[in-house]
Amino acid sequence: MSAELERVIIERIRREGPITFEAFMDTALYHRRFGYYMSDRPVIGPEGDYYTSTHLHPLFGWLLAVQIEEMRTLMGEPGGFTIVEIGAGRGYMAEGIISRIEERFGWKGWRYVIVERNPHMWRRQEALLGRHGDLIRWCASLSELGRFSGCVITNEVVDSFPVHLIESSGDGFSEIYVSVEDGGFREVRGELSRPELTDYIRRYRVPSVRGYRTEVNLRAGDFLGEVVDHLEEGFMITIDYGYASWEYYAEERGRGTLLCYHRHTCRDDPYRDVGEQDITAHVNFSALRDWAEARGVQTVGYCPQGTFLVSLGMDEIISERLQVDPGFRADLPKIKGLLFGMGETHKVLVQYKGRGGVPELRGFRLRNRLGML
Repeated sequence: MSAELERVIIERIRREGPITFEAFMDTALYHRRFGYYMSDRPVIGPEGDYYTSTHLHPLFGWLLAVQIEEMRTLMGEPGGFTIVEIGAGRGYMAEGIISRIEERFGWKGWRYVIVERNPHMWRRQEALLGRHGDLIRWCASLSELGRFSGCVITNEVVDSFPVHLIESSGDGFSEIYVSVEDGGFREVRGELSRPELTDYIRRYRVPSVRGYRTEVNLRAGDFLGEVVDHLEEGFMITIDYGYASWEYYAEERGRGTLLCYHRHTCRDDPYRDVGEQDITAHVNFSALRDWAEARGVQTVGYCPQGTFLVSLGMDEIISERLQVDPGFRADLPKIKGLLFGMGETHKVLVQYKGRGGVPELRGFRLRNRLGML
């Protein structure tokens, strides 16, 4: 697959000239036939290239169900509450959320929708979640869903959006483009491709230190705009690895955060195994706050994933399960991964579009680091 996709990109560059790194990354990940996220090969889990929190234990989904139930109660939504998960991976989080809601709250008035572009992943999700029947449906895009009230969830989705690469000369910023030389890919520098990049660099005080290289994820702003347009009223939960802008663009982080994952090995060459490795960049949570607030969306809270899950009653659910099944103790090492490791690197941002003031949520009782954004 790598050879076919490389040929597609090389032909485009020879036809159009050097392309932005963002365009290269977009094709590498989302080409309709050969892109990493559009292929039939497993990309998540032991047979793939990386893990997400949903693979560690279903407790992740159970706890999110607790938070979502509180959201529905706060909204008092009489016309039904829709949970929209964008990019559901293998479907494990959906399984955890739905099973917990069915068990504890009953499913009346709920609806679960998965937005999934990859038809191969769609089929895997259906195989796992088919037992829930009409409770769940699939869409290829938000536009198919229309307007709704409820909650939108993304878990490790925003980090996979194509990013612009920029680099400072000390006197200004240039953008990284991808060209072809001797049959392979070569980086070249050129002018910033979009005026929004200049505004972003200024707003988030990207250091103008010579040789400083970093990423700008403008697609995240476009994505948030689309979500806000479709969300009549409700919450947006973003779970991902990333930083506040002042941490992201610290001078000591002079080579950015761009990383690639292949067979559970982390590396830094995006031009290798094109279409067969993941390419990611950390999330600027300050920008997510700013883009949403510019559209009238309120920011509810921001904290590490582990703290968020503990606040939702992790110990209560563990105790409950141990009373029913003492063998559940064997699951505790996996659960630790939700608190440490991913629990520390991954952050949770919750935003609200609706009437009245900012609601208080259980997930931020222990710590709300909103002031750090």
